[in-house]
Amino acid sequence: MSQPDAPAVPLVPLPAATVTLVRDSVNGPEVLMMQRNLKSKFVPGAYIFPGGALDAEDDAPALQALCAGVDDTEANRMLGIPGGGLAYWAAAIRESFEEAGVLVAYDGEKRVIALDDPAQAEKFRRHRHVLNAGERSFIDIMREEGLTLAADQLVYFSHWITPVSAPRRYDTRFFIAAAPPAQEPLHDNHETISHLWVRPAEALDRYRNDQFTMRLPTIRTLEELAAYDSVSTLLHAMRHKKDIDSHLPRLNRDGHYLVPGDAGYDDTKSVEQQGLWKL
Repeated sequence: MSQPDAPAVPLVPLPAATVTLVRDSVNGPEVLMMQRNLKSKFVPGAYIFPGGALDAEDDAPALQALCAGVDDTEANRMLGIPGGGLAYWAAAIRESFEEAGVLVAYDGEKRVIALDDPAQAEKFRRHRHVLNAGERSFIDIMREEGLTLAADQLVYFSHWITPVSAPRRYDTRFFIAAAPPAQEPLHDNHETISHLWVRPAEALDRYRNDQFTMRLPTIRTLEELAAYDSVSTLLHAMRHKKDIDSHLPRLNRDGHYLVPGDAGYDDTKSVEQQGLWKL
């Protein structure tokens, strides 16, 4: 008689960071969204915010020394972890540059770097190319250009952990920042194949009309941001959030995702632990 399969051991989620870049428009705040490659193994075609898993370099003392306005002690306090917190800020800034071509950094006079000059824009396009190709490190580029990471421009506002039954898991800290005014985003044509500025409410409408594929954390983030009428009020509210809870979605028997606070959330725990539901 065959024995039932043993429950799968949940994967340990990889630490990750993402940043929502926002700007004002005549109709209210807009967010930068990138579309993932249709051939990607992870959520192909989905509309996302720039982000990804932490690299070893993100936690390197040399890179953290280039972070302006936030140190590791303060970062650990904000994230509620014992160490390595500043790496999330560094990763969010690095990923924004790699995926979207937007660099949240200060020049030598602590001004957010401008890339509206064609020669300057081309130079940083080349920097981004060699960085994505693994030919140079982010630290080397920042040092060569005399830049510091504008860590104090990023506001930590949300924390999502991929469900335990997922084939790939991330423990992701969400940040938000005003988009540098003198920079234009550009998708990398590798991990991301298109980008757009869109109001949160409009992005949600597109999702409901099956025009956008989005994951639950993105949807809930857009729902939260849609309540604000300007970037200044939005950032003020995010900066003054009292408690930032961790969101670990679970899949119920009907195939719907639930988050803490949703009816039936606690009843889904045993189902996922038994490995009965796959994402």
